[in-house]
Amino acid sequence: MKIAFFSTKPYDKLFFELENELYGFHLNFYETHLGPHIVNAIEDEKVVCVFVNDKLNRQVIEVLAQKGVQLIALRCAGFNNVDLLAAKEFGIQVCRVPAYSPEAVAEHTMAMLLTLNRKTHKAYNRVREQNFALNGLLGFNLHQKKIGVIGTGKIGRAFIKIALGFGAEVIAYDLYPDSQVKEMGIRYESLENLFGESDIISLHCPLTPDNHYLINKNTLDKMKDGVTIINTSRGNLINTNDAIRALKERKIGLLGIDVYEQEEKLFFKDLSTTIIEDETIQLLMSYPNVLVTAHQAFFTKEALTEISQRTLKSISDLVNTGSTDLEVLL
Repeated sequence: MKIAFFSTKPYDKLFFELENELYGFHLNFYETHLGPHIVNAIEDEKVVCVFVNDKLNRQVIEVLAQKGVQLIALRCAGFNNVDLLAAKEFGIQVCRVPAYSPEAVAEHTMAMLLTLNRKTHKAYNRVREQNFALNGLLGFNLHQKKIGVIGTGKIGRAFIKIALGFGAEVIAYDLYPDSQVKEMGIRYESLENLFGESDIISLHCPLTPDNHYLINKNTLDKMKDGVTIINTSRGNLINTNDAIRALKERKIGLLGIDVYEQEEKLFFKDLSTTIIEDETIQLLMSYPNVLVTAHQAFFTKEALTEISQRTLKSISDLVNTGSTDLEVLL
């Protein structure tokens, strides 16, 4: 069985080759993302393994089917970049990794929150220049602050546990309230109430057509002045232009994003010697109260190990039995 991996980096090859010792698949790694520009390069691979910024629209899926591809394996949780209707029509199965080390993303979320609040990144640079002044580094206690968590799946639950450890008050919103979260003493609220009550809002929900641009001018108007927003989920949950306007108006006091709605043109690449033409991200990064990381939240040894293990096991199960518990079904 040959598998074509797209959007790969050296760490992908390292972890998947280690795990593949159990399976003996033939792995082909491509640095480019999968899209109309490269899909014809696939030869006799029966499986394609893709990541968050690969584009599997109807056109791509039709070509995959013509080339005999039987399975699309997402090595990530989200699948909004795959046309599932087209995959079903052309008889291609889709699987994903719905949860991998949720603590990795939850811990990065808290790291972003602490960095923005206590300005450790600025303090680090100051001290290296022998500047030991504290002016401009004032933060606030997380203790007794109200944190609104949108999305209480495994990552949301992991973040709630961390936030409770800081002594914060946590409220939550989810279309499907979780009994485990309720047992932790967390109160579920409507989105409107959560927006209005929260000092800090952390996004941990999947991207769906219904919550596209969940954070927009109208919802921002409902929030407290100086609200802190952290997004380690999906870039299109935030309307970036509306967020920039809210930063200018001081409605958003701190903004941390590990995802960005146009990230496929930027993230996972070294552009340090390149002129970046995306003026929106350039403007966003110019604000002193904004922290951007490049889809890094998942990036731990434990998470990469689990991703490779679960992805290859799903492929093996589908090849050998025709099904897997991680298959994405309409």
